[in-house]
Amino acid sequence: MITRLLVANRGEIARRVFRTCRSLGVSTVAVFSDADSGAPHAREADLAVRLPGSHPAETYLAADRIIEACRASGADAVHPGYGFLSENAAFARAVLDAGLTWVGPPPEAIEAMGSKIAAKRLMTEAGVPVLPSLDLAAPGEFPLLVKASAGGGGRGMRIVRHAGELAAEVESARREAEAAFGDGAVFAEPLLEAARHIEVQVLADGHGTVWALGERECSVQRRHQKVVEECPSPGISERTRELLCAAAVRAARRIGYVGAGTVEFLVKGERVAFLEMNTRLQVEHPVTELVFGVDLVRLQLEVAEGAALPPEPPAPRGHAIEARLYAEDAAYVPQTGVLRRFEVPGDVRVDSGVESGSQVSPHYDAMLAKIVAYGATRAEAARKLAASLRGARLHGLTTNRDLLLDVVTSPAFRAGETNTAFLSPGGPLSPPSSPSSGDDALPALAAALAMAAAHRRDAPVLAGLPGGWRNVRSQPARARFEEADVVYDPMPAGVTVVSARPEEVVLERDGLRRTFQVARYDGDERVYVDSPMGAAVLTPVPRLPEPVEHVAPGSLLAPMPGSVLRVEVAEGDTVARGQPVLVLEAMKMEHRIAAPAGGVVSDVRVEKGQQVEAGAVLAIIQEETT
Repeated sequence: MITRLLVANRGEIARRVFRTCRSLGVSTVAVFSDADSGAPHAREADLAVRLPGSHPAETYLAADRIIEACRASGADAVHPGYGFLSENAAFARAVLDAGLTWVGPPPEAIEAMGSKIAAKRLMTEAGVPVLPSLDLAAPGEFPLLVKASAGGGGRGMRIVRHAGELAAEVESARREAEAAFGDGAVFAEPLLEAARHIEVQVLADGHGTVWALGERECSVQRRHQKVVEECPSPGISERTRELLCAAAVRAARRIGYVGAGTVEFLVKGERVAFLEMNTRLQVEHPVTELVFGVDLVRLQLEVAEGAALPPEPPAPRGHAIEARLYAEDAAYVPQTGVLRRFEVPGDVRVDSGVESGSQVSPHYDAMLAKIVAYGATRAEAARKLAASLRGARLHGLTTNRDLLLDVVTSPAFRAGETNTAFLSPGGPLSPPSSPSSGDDALPALAAALAMAAAHRRDAPVLAGLPGGWRNVRSQPARARFEEADVVYDPMPAGVTVVSARPEEVVLERDGLRRTFQVARYDGDERVYVDSPMGAAVLTPVPRLPEPVEHVAPGSLLAPMPGSVLRVEVAEGDTVARGQPVLVLEAMKMEHRIAAPAGGVVSDVRVEKGQQVEAGAVLAIIQEETT
């Protein structure tokens, strides 16, 4: 019987496991890095153990430190979560050798699936369909996909369309895999384009029972990382569903699997090909929990304690859709800093690693939360999810909320027409820009009125007078933002102010009344406006701007904080537009910084291993003149 469980992880998965432990009366232990010293997961556990340092290699990937944390805290069991050491057979053995309960599959099963190269061979023997492996030196066909043999989450994965790109992409994939998983082995297989990414949730006990808890569709991806997942898939036949579930059960039995795991496939029409088996709980497990009415973490703990599963799994009911909320911009560049406000409304499940005021670090994954909607039908779940995303108040960091909204409200998604090219250029999510309307200025108008109300509230004298009041009006009252320029006194034609307070403004236009929530924060000059129209972030233009440092023309700036992994040019080199200049590592991913135009490298400001802040000048390229 487990009495005290240490979660060898961080963020939302640690909090998710703690939630189930609390319901079962199991004491909890968190581990935290220096960067996570104020993180919610570290506070919510009954006990917390510091792992000195911030880099994953010296904290959440340091198996010896985690075993020592178990001894120090008196934990008698370890749950690995996902990522980090969750699929590390040596760590699982170390836990068992220390006399602790391992909440996961046997080390031998992790080993069997830990190498995707070996896993494909085993699956072939088990009668599970697989794609052929290609020779990295002479693959013989393109396009192909280079993949890390260990780990997952899109790390160590590269699409290669031409032979000339192969060597560089293989090396890049190896470096990223080594940094993320401690194993740089990679392999290649044919790229099955515009296929559906389907996975089957399996759960097995130590008594011979193996469940297949239906399938999840995970086709909407960016940079090979899932963005939206759902259960069940809207686009496969019953015959294909049965084939997938049977293949997943065979895979689990073939390796003597015990615990929760996921078998992933690519599906194109009736063609099915095994991708990999993840020997852990998946990020997207909530959609399965909602549809099948189970708590997978509880079942993991019970199986680890030796319990037997019922002979048959529960029947599915309804539909669930999950959206992964990331701190990233429209170019998928991770964002770091303070998340000023995090509020997600509606009839949805929110699994998050953050709260209002959380610091998002460059050291770890950029995912903030998973927002999951359940409904009797897929349309109901999609509508609930869209409403929650639209109403969320997310301040301080740029997120992918707008992308998620575009996905779940798009005609292609609503029709179930999803595949792995959904977010690719030219894919179904390329809607024409909507025409602007007179209502577009209302958020800026609300911000201006809220700021004026705040000035009157904070005025040391004559606070009862309107802002900017004078006996003889010489000019209208105006507010200037980098994004808009508005006059709020007199009000624009047809717009009436119903009420204006520093935190809330109500405007009426042509008989339609709207409420705008307005927020500002110390240390952040921006104004955040939320309304049924959506979210707007406005930056006031100061009346007397401070002198600013001018950046030399041709400067390449760091898009995020990170470490310089590699510098690929030297001063005096001639570069072409789009040519890689250097590579940054941030949030466990490689980010290439390319030349925006052809020219000559006139200065290189950084070197390998150097830490840089967002906005730092990395290099200067003097553009060619014709």
